[in-house]
Amino acid sequence: MAEDRTGQTAVLFISERTGEDAEGYAAAAAAMDALAAQQPGYRGVDHVGDASGQAITLSYWADEASAVAWRKHPEHAATREKGRGRWYKWYMLHVAAIGRSYSWERK
Repeated sequence: MAEDRTGQTAVLFISERTGEDAEGYAAAAAAMDALAAQQPGYRGVDHVGDASGQAITLSYWADEASAVAWRKHPEHAATREKGRGRWYKWYMLHVAAIGRSYSWERK
């Protein structure tokens, strides 16, 4: 079950991939997931995607400063540039403060 994320910063990454170099993309995505999890302020990630290559990834951070530090991380920046050149048709990114959070689970 998801945790309460009230007060955290969410980065919403909405994208469509090109379909090129699927193995390279998978390796880069796994490396970025592992690297993000090591960053100060990292609080988790949720991801959904479909067979057409469209996806939404939400990463959660303790605060905006933590999210900005991740954006500026040199390895993340280099991988982002590879993504623009190879793996993505387009993407958009939104940053939001989470004002309320709750969850429900079937028992």
